[in-house]
Formats: sequence, structure tokens, C-alpha cells
Amino acid sequence: MIKKLVIVFIVVFAFQAQAQDGSASPYSFYGIGSLKFKGTVENRSMGGLSIFTDSIHVNFRNPSGYAGNNLKVWNNENRPVKFTVGGSSSHLNLKTEDDSQTANSTTFDYMALAVPMGKFGLGFGLVPYTSVGYKLESSNADGSLDQRFRGQGGLNKAFLGLGYQITPKLGVGVDASYNFGNIQNSALQFRYEDGQPLQYHSRENNRSNLSGINLNFGMNYKTMLTKKLQLTTALTYMPKSNINSDNERYFSSVVVDPFSNQEATISTIEADLESQNLRTTDLTLPSQISFGAGVGVPQKWFAGGEYTFQKTSEFDNPIFTIGNAEFVDASTIAVGGFYIPDYKSFSSYWKRIVYRAGVRFENTGLEINNQTINEFGMSFGIGLPVGADFFSNANIGFEFGKRGTTKANLIQENFMNLQISLSLNDRWFNKRKYN
Repeated sequence: MIKKLVIVFIVVFAFQAQAQDGSASPYSFYGIGSLKFKGTVENRSMGGLSIFTDSIHVNFRNPSGYAGNNLKVWNNENRPVKFTVGGSSSHLNLKTEDDSQTANSTTFDYMALAVPMGKFGLGFGLVPYTSVGYKLESSNADGSLDQRFRGQGGLNKAFLGLGYQITPKLGVGVDASYNFGNIQNSALQFRYEDGQPLQYHSRENNRSNLSGINLNFGMNYKTMLTKKLQLTTALTYMPKSNINSDNERYFSSVVVDPFSNQEATISTIEADLESQNLRTTDLTLPSQISFGAGVGVPQKWFAGGEYTFQKTSEFDNPIFTIGNAEFVDASTIAVGGFYIPDYKSFSSYWKRIVYRAGVRFENTGLEINNQTINEFGMSFGIGLPVGADFFSNANIGFEFGKRGTTKANLIQENFMNLQISLSLNDRWFNKRKYN
């Protein structure tokens, strides 16, 4: 167990040490950033499918998965304690009608632990929920640099959940998440006279410190349709919630070095947000519901689909209002599954590997210049058994897709994501056979 915990912390700190901005997407300019909370590597390798739960993987998108039935191989006495930690690296190709650029980001994605307690199961962990990271520039009619936008930060979730196995077929659960983080952005306005840049330019800096609590409810139901074929269904619901946004705004006169583009601040004044009732605002996190179903042969294969609806039109915070953009209701369709040639094989390691694949189609809920920002992703992945009992595994996932459009002076993102995680399992609690 100590060796496994050492591995977990090494991986976590390695990802944090190498991490750059959590996002390189220009669409993280809007709202509270780009959504990062799409589940574990196992979920994302199946197109984002989160309806499947088992005894050796943490599924923190559905808290009912913290509970479960005890393992037959352990005489129905217990089930493993589950650890998971993951990170990802993304490569973006950003295209407009006239130009293209590339960007990269590397992030720590999650860390979670699930502990069995009889018919109950306890889960807790840390997940980045949204991420902000953009560098944008615009030009005026003369082709001179007009504005420069920079942003960083994001919203994180520290969650604590409880699941309960009502019957061998039905499980329910609830998560409570504490949301925290900050979003920082700046807008630099370049000033000219007779086509020549002035010595001083103006810059606006904003910072919002976010905090608040929200809940997520889940259930799963499994039953055998035939002697071998199993039906799995799942439902999750996250009600609308408000989190606190403590806001600051500053205006500065700056000098920009024409060679290094470094900005030197000459003077700064703080905006009076109190008089505008913007010092402290409520940010609405929209409600979300997802449901799905799938069939498969246990420990052999699984295929299913899931629909997620998020009422993104409920998102509201005056400090984030942008004129050419609005939020509408979002939706996602995910289809995916996995295949294991022979999980009991002792003669071939490759037969014990889990092969995963899936696709997703997503309306992000963001409309800019009357254009809907859609996203498509195709994913593949493998789960590599590690350890003597084969319960633990290392997971690798690949995702290819695109987001946005080049219409209406917008940007299309073509992305490639590499995701890596460890799912480590061990038996902590043993019933004593003899006194």
C-alpha cells in the first residue's frame, strides 16, 4: 500500500510541476472558462460515457458508484478501496479564415479515493471544473494592433460523496462539492495619434474570487436480461446553485516595450464596484441532468449511450457579461463502450487489456456572433493491468476532435488530447477468521 501511495503522489506532483495554463482555448474567454470536468480517463476514452460503474474504477460523475456489491473472489466479504489520479496534455490547431496557429497545455485533471463501508461507499477528491487560459489580439481598420486580451485561472471542485447499495441491483448516491478558484483577465487598449503609437496605453484588469457549494445526485440500476447479458442504466441530476463571486477591477496606464511586448505599469486606480453593486455578485451554476443505458456481458464487453442536458441559459453573473455572446441550453450525446478479450487469461497479457472507444456530439451552450459553438470528439483508450491481482490498472486515452467554426470571424479548434491515469485498488479491511 505504501508503494502505491508513493506512486500516486509522484504522478500528481509530476503533472503539477510540468503544468502550464490549464487551457489554451480562446473560448475560455467566455463565462467562467472551458469545461474540464468530463470524468476519468476511462470515461473520456468511451466518448465521455459515465453510466458504467464497477468495483475497480472510481466514477465520480455518478456518486452511486461509490457503493456496490462485494466481490465473489473475496467471499462476498468486501470490495477494494479505489484510488485514481489522472492528467492530460492537449495540442490545439487554431484556425481562422485567413490564418492558423498552434497551442499546447498540460494539466493535472483529478485525484479521488473511494472507500467501502458495508452497503455504503465514501468518495472524495479534487477536480478542476473549468479552466481559463487565452491570449488574444485584435487589429484596427489600419491593420495596427488595437487590443490585447489575456486570461488565466479557473474553478475547482473539492467533493465529498456517499453512495448506498439499496439492493444488489440498485444503488444511489450524492456528492457535495465545494467550488473554489479565481478568474483573472486583462484588456490592453493601444492608443494612436496620426497613425503613431502614443507613449501611454490603457489597461483594464479584472479578478473574481469564486466560492460556493453545489450538490450532485446519482443512481444506477443493473439487471441480467439473460444468463449472460446485463442491462445497465444510470441517472444523475445536479440542481441549479449559486456561488459567490468577489470581484476587483483596476484601470492602469502602461508603457509597452516594442521589442519584448512587456508591459510596465505607470499608474493604477481601482474601480468603484460598490456603487455599481458589482463588488460581490452571485454566479449561477446551471442545473444538469444526464441519463443513459447500455448492455454487455460482465467483464467481457459493454456498449451504451448517454444524453446530457445542461440548462446553460441559467448561467448569470453581471461581471462576466459580454455583448456579442450569450449562453443557451447545452446538450451532449455520447456513445461508447469497452471490450476485454479474456480478463482471466494467464497465458497472454494482451488478452487482459481493456480496449475502449467512443464518440460524442456536444452543443456547448455558447453562441457568439449568432453562431452556435459545437464540439465533436472521437476517443480511444486502453486499460493496462498492473499488480499481482490485476485489479489495478494504468489507463491511456487519446481524443481527436474539433470545436467552433471559422464563420463570422470565429476560430475553429482542432484538438488532440493525450490522457493518462492510474487506477489503484487494494483490500484494506479483512474479516478475522479466528480469534
